[in-house]
Amino acid sequence: MPHGASADGRPLTPSAAAGGKEQRVTKQRLAVSAALDDLDDFVSTQELYRILQNKGVSVSLATAYRILQSLADEGLVDVLRNGEGEAVYRRCAVTVHHHHLLCRNCGKAVEVEAPAVETWAARTAQEHGFTEVAHTVEIYGLCPDCSARKAGTASGAPSGTTQSGTTTRSA
Repeated sequence: MPHGASADGRPLTPSAAAGGKEQRVTKQRLAVSAALDDLDDFVSTQELYRILQNKGVSVSLATAYRILQSLADEGLVDVLRNGEGEAVYRRCAVTVHHHHLLCRNCGKAVEVEAPAVETWAARTAQEHGFTEVAHTVEIYGLCPDCSARKAGTASGAPSGTTQSGTTTRSA
């Protein structure tokens, strides 16, 4: 059996080839992965399922859920909860442990490292006798663009008009 292959000779995911849980690389897994590569924003499983269906890819919603969870477990995608508490996924742009700033209005996400958070989390866990600790930090607010739009609207300028009087259009 070749290194990096399952008992039936099919290729394994990188983590499985390195000794992790065996995950065969199926057509569905490749399709989900390719769809995520084409997206810049976080997407729910249902949204991804619709994208795949529109492309003519045959994958069940349950399979899409399992694949996304597997990719998350392998650290290949980020998983966050949106404002409604629904899990949303995006291909990881950063390979090290990181956190997210999330815009409550437009959904923009920024990946950030936070050494002070890491120090605090490790110290707090140690003080309480916890080991093998993991954590996730998601900071919600308004991104600069949404803050500027809100400030422009709140300052008395009509919606769709900047403070300088320039009319803006939505795409």
